[in-house]
This record gives sequence, C-alpha cells and structure tokens, in this order.
Amino acid sequence: MMSTPQFLERSGKPKLAYHAIEGREDAPGVVFLSGYRSDMEGTKAVFLEKWAQEHQRSYVRFDYSGHGQSGGEFKALGISAWLDDVCDLLSHVCNGRQILVGSSMGGWLMLLAALRCPDKIAALLGIAAAPDFTEALMWDVFDEKQKAEIMDKGVYHLPTNYCAAPGEEPAPYPITRKLIEDGRRHLLLRAGDIQIHCPVRLVHGIKDEDVPYQFSCRLAEKLATPDVEVLLQKAGDHRMSSTESLRIVQDVLEKLISNC
Repeated sequence: MMSTPQFLERSGKPKLAYHAIEGREDAPGVVFLSGYRSDMEGTKAVFLEKWAQEHQRSYVRFDYSGHGQSGGEFKALGISAWLDDVCDLLSHVCNGRQILVGSSMGGWLMLLAALRCPDKIAALLGIAAAPDFTEALMWDVFDEKQKAEIMDKGVYHLPTNYCAAPGEEPAPYPITRKLIEDGRRHLLLRAGDIQIHCPVRLVHGIKDEDVPYQFSCRLAEKLATPDVEVLLQKAGDHRMSSTESLRIVQDVLEKLISNC
C-alpha cells in the first residue's frame, strides 16, 4: 500500500510527489532517483529510507512527472522533464549538498543534474546506471518495423517481464517518439569527457540483462573526475534488490558519505 506523500507544486509543471526526512546537518543528504517507469515505492528507495532513519541522515525519495503519485502524462514527457524534476527538487526541497543515488535511468539523470547544478552535488552513486539508454539500448537495437511504429504512431509498446507492482502482470513499456528524440538532447557517452568533478561510485551486476555492466566501465572512463570507482557484483542482476545487493549499495554509500 502506498504511503501518503508531500507534494511540490510548480507553476506550469506537474506537481511532484515526494517523501523527505530530516537528518544531521554535518553531512550531505541523500536523494534517490528511480529508474524508467519505476516509482519511489520500490525496494531500493524504501530500503535507503529505512537506513537513513536509522542513521539520522536527510533523505528524499520522489516520483518523476508521469510516474507514481506525481502529476503529468507519462507519454508526453521525457528526459528533459525528468531532469527538471530532479533540479526543482534539489532547489526547493533539499537543503545543502546532496549525494544522488541513481538507479538505471536515474543514473543518467544524476549525471545530468550534476552537470546542470554542480554546487548542489556532493557525490554520485549509480546503481546499474544507464546513460544514453534511449539511444544505445532502444533505438540502436530496434528493427525497422519497431522504429517505423515509433515514428509513425508515436509509440511502440516494448514487451517486458517486469511488474509495476507485486502481484501485477508484466505490462509493456511504452517507448514514445518523444522519449527517443528528447533523449538525443542529453547523450553523454558519445561526446568528449563528462565534466563532472565530484566523487562517483558505480555499482553494477554482472548478470544485468537490461543494462550491460560495461556501461559503468565506459562511464568511468568518460568522467573527468579522478575519484571514480566501479564495483561489479558477480551475482547481481539489473534490479540490484537482493539482500546482498542492498548490503553492497549501503556499504558503498556509507563509505562515500564518510569521505564527503
């Protein structure tokens, strides 16, 4: 059952649903950025909230526009809108510098947010980070029929084995022309070095069948910061939500905080 959130009202933009807890002021806060079509009620988001409460850390989890309990029509949105969501949250909800923990698409958005508002960022932690996924993992691998459906009809429904919530049947992911075209405005891995200079940690499962772990290795090479580490979990999958995966994420986050 979903808990009752707070809402960030924004002029001309959908309202954002979020949960925030206050913590110690002598350390950066933590913000969790979920993946594509995921929301703030996911295993990792809730796990980190419990950890934050136990360790008196400031923490925010939220739903992007068109996701979960936030406003907005999903099919009309894309990377630009979700990046605005992150930056608005940093500006109006979070106090001080933050460690962004980005899962899958959230790993792309954390990088873009660090580029747009570096003064708000203390460090980044990517979990199966998926920068450029709309191009590299969607458009580049779609066949001509799938591409034509996206361009002509505006949306292609990609079959998936993932369930939106426990007990529900898997539902196809809508891949919109808006998502593909807007994603091209934010590609990071195909240009020069990524001018991020804060500490970055990248955790990735070797058994990830959705975002190959080589993405994190490639990302580490592209980042300008020398303070970047990649940790590969041999048994880890894309969700990184097993007890062992969550322990690894917690351990990396705690070490990252201690160095900030």
